[in-house]
Amino acid sequence: MASVTPTRYRWGALAWLLTLQFFVVEAVVALQADGYSYADDVISALGAAASPAHALMNASFLAQGVLIGAGAVLLRPALRGTGGRLAPAFLTAAAVGVVLVGLFPQDGREALHEAGAGLYLLGGGLALIALAYAVRPRSEALGTTLALLGLVGVAMTVFFVAEITGYLGEGGTERAAAYVLPVGLALAGVGLRRLAGRPESAGRLTRREQRARERAAEQDRRTERARERDAALEASTGTAGQPAPPAADGPDEDFDPDDPWARTRRRE
Repeated sequence: MASVTPTRYRWGALAWLLTLQFFVVEAVVALQADGYSYADDVISALGAAASPAHALMNASFLAQGVLIGAGAVLLRPALRGTGGRLAPAFLTAAAVGVVLVGLFPQDGREALHEAGAGLYLLGGGLALIALAYAVRPRSEALGTTLALLGLVGVAMTVFFVAEITGYLGEGGTERAAAYVLPVGLALAGVGLRRLAGRPESAGRLTRREQRARERAAEQDRRTERARERDAALEASTGTAGQPAPPAADGPDEDFDPDDPWARTRRRE
C-alpha cells in the first residue's frame, strides 16, 4: 500500500473536517427564511429561489462536494482492504450528488436535483460503512462509530424515499439521512490524522493474522506438552541420562577360547 505523507494526512483531514461548514451555512440561511422548519421542510428548500439566501446555500452544496472528493483523494492510500477500495467510489458518488443539488436547485431542473440528492444520501451512508471497514484494523472505536453512522444514514434514506416520515417529519428524516456523512467524515479525518504516526501492526490484527497466531501458539503448546511427557516417561523408568546397554545378541569382544578361566560364552 502506498504511504501517506504527513502533508496529505493534514490536508485530507482538514478537507473532511471542513465539511462541517454545511451545518453553519444551513443555520445562517434557515434563520433568514421566515417560518422555515427543520422538521417539516427539506434541506433543498433553502436553495430554492424563494429562499432569501439561496445563493449561499447552493454555494455550500458545491463546496461540500469539493471537500468530500478532495479528502477521498488525499486519504485514499490510508484505507485498507475491500472497504478502502469501495469507500472512495461511494464518496465520489456522494460528492457528485451534492454538486448536482447545488447546480440544479429544487425549483429548477427537478429530475437532476432529485438524482443528485439520491446519490448523496445513499452514497453517503454506504461510504461510511465501507470507510468503517477500511479504518477498523487501525482503530476499533472509530470503525464501529462510522459503521453505526452509516447504518443510520442508509436506514433514514430508505424511510425518506418511502415517505415514512411521521415520527421525525419530512425535513427531520432527510436530515437524519444527510447529516451522518459530514459528521462521519469529520471524525474519520481527525481519527486518521491522529493515527498517522501509529504503525498498522499496532492496530487490531486481521482475522487471518489472528488465526495464524493462534495456530502457531497451539503448535508451540503441543510441542511443549510432548517434550514434558517424554521427560516424565524417562524419569519414571529410571533411564534418563543413562547409556543404553549393549545388545544381548551382539558379539562378545572379551571372549578368549584359549583361556580356560574365561567365562563360558552363551550359546547361540
